[in-house]
Amino acid sequence: MKIFPAIDIRGGKVVRLTYGDYDQEIRYEMTPLEAAMEFKNCGAKYLHVVDLDGAKEGKPVNADIIKEIIKSTDMFVQVGGGIRSHDTIKAYLEAGVSRIILGTVAMNNFPFLRDMVKLYGNKIAISIDSKDGQVAVDGWQNVTGINSEEVCLRIGAIGVSNVVFTDISRDGALQGTNLEVYQRLVENCFVKIIASGGVTTLEEIAALRDMGIEGAIIGKALYNGNIDLRKALEVARGEA
Repeated sequence: MKIFPAIDIRGGKVVRLTYGDYDQEIRYEMTPLEAAMEFKNCGAKYLHVVDLDGAKEGKPVNADIIKEIIKSTDMFVQVGGGIRSHDTIKAYLEAGVSRIILGTVAMNNFPFLRDMVKLYGNKIAISIDSKDGQVAVDGWQNVTGINSEEVCLRIGAIGVSNVVFTDISRDGALQGTNLEVYQRLVENCFVKIIASGGVTTLEEIAALRDMGIEGAIIGKALYNGNIDLRKALEVARGEA
């Protein structure tokens, strides 16, 4: 199983939100590049980077910082937040982004999602952000009437191979992840699931690994010291 340390960027700084609430922000002293280098030095090969300003504004805001991370670390970097156009996707991929995560536009413009998957294949993933069982969009600010698990069941039909599934009610709360929903998704979906939101212990990482989850995104639990990244990587590889 892959481990994706998370770097959420707002105002050029590393932050973590609780429950996706922009008013419940913790800001960390390290720069996004410093965080990326620290994760790399611990042995991480993958990064999950989100432009939170971009998610709210609907266009990239921290793209230069993200490009600096890619250039300086040479890691597999998947990026989301404010990616709503083909031009943005193309620019990010040309800058070295390994995978583009589409969220709001994937829900609002299905033909666009289909076209981008046809063009770029597994370089396109979608983010399904679930709040009370329904998809949330626009930086988690607006909840649709779309059932989040049903979207995950249907999305593989157009060639999407990776889904980042976030239970917003668990995100940033350090109260554990939703193992039950991930078990259902693994059993019923024909796509690779990347778990996001509330991963807090090594035991949860082991449980996600054993059920066949493709990857786990870890944020606040790393920054606050609840999880040691080196140990998390060992567990994910089945070495501990």
